[in-house]
Amino acid sequence: MALLVLGIVIFLGIHLVRVVAPELRASVIERNGKGVWMGLYAVISLVGLCLVIYGFGEARLTTGMLYNPPVFLKHIALLLMLLAFICLAAGFLPAGRIAVALKHPQILSIKIWALAHLLANGETSSVILFGSFLAWAVIMRISMKRRQRAGEQVLPVFRSGSSDILAVAIGVVAYLLFIWKLHEWLIGVAPIVMG
Repeated sequence: MALLVLGIVIFLGIHLVRVVAPELRASVIERNGKGVWMGLYAVISLVGLCLVIYGFGEARLTTGMLYNPPVFLKHIALLLMLLAFICLAAGFLPAGRIAVALKHPQILSIKIWALAHLLANGETSSVILFGSFLAWAVIMRISMKRRQRAGEQVLPVFRSGSSDILAVAIGVVAYLLFIWKLHEWLIGVAPIVMG
């Protein structure tokens, strides 16, 4: 469990620097350039992510259940994940109507992903992992609202209606691939148990 918690602290900590210590980010960029900051950010994120993945795998073997979700919540989680994949795709494409309407589609995707997994998983390690990411996404959304009110341009600007079609197509294909095999290959758990 310690590696999971350490990984979460490192991964989400570097992703919160702009919120909790913007002067640190600004000073590193001012002294060394944005490229150095982005490099540090990427390396620290990767270290944190590796610790999260490894730590979660280990923690799942040793932690107990906090709650046993009813089966219908697992079905709701599956539906929510389809929306999460579409939101995620919309956030990476040139802004379409979906991205503009959602304002921060990638952050919303993380919120949906985390909530869906909290609905479907009651293990202590899952609650810690997905609860942390949900809390992070809520903090980021609040931060984005504050930055927008302060005059910073953080909202997507409409670029292309075709991005919406592409976001839905990519989201559905990615969702189906995860349901089919990718989730089991990457995480070790099949999202739909047959038989």
